Amino acid sequence: MRVFIGLGSNLADPIEQVLTAVKALQLLPDTNVIKSSSLYASPPMGPQDQPDYTNAVVALDTTLSAHNLLDQLQEIELQHGRERNRHWGERTLDLDLLIYGDKIFNDERLQVPHPGMPLRSFVLYPLQEIAPELIIPGMGTIEQLCTQCPLDGLSRIENS
Repeated sequence: MRVFIGLGSNLADPIEQVLTAVKALQLLPDTNVIKSSSLYASPPMGPQDQPDYTNAVVALDTTLSAHNLLDQLQEIELQHGRERNRHWGERTLDLDLLIYGDKIFNDERLQVPHPGMPLRSFVLYPLQEIAPELIIPGMGTIEQLCTQCPLDGLSRIENS
């Protein structure tokens, strides 16, 4: 199953947090990293009294179930010292299961495709970089979504 993971960090050397998270994704069982986007800098979406974020998107092929993959992602977050102190607050690492093939999930633990994607430049533009022909189930093409979403301060980090 082709899946896409959003990565973000704005604490404890965010670039290193994201890069080591990509390495951790490579070690997941029954999973292969197919492609990683460049790194992007973005202003915080939530409270503005926090540092800017470093973001990326990774494409994986996996035979893990969506819920098992979610468990694995949350374990990687914990290994990176993730604490959930406030909604949309600062974090060492945030891993979001954005897309799981052409499947749609909407239960108490998992909403896929990620419902916030159409409004998040820090997800859409890195996703478009690695999957420019992508059709997101129930949302449309990545190209359409990007044309409707302003950059909002998003910038590619050079040499990433």
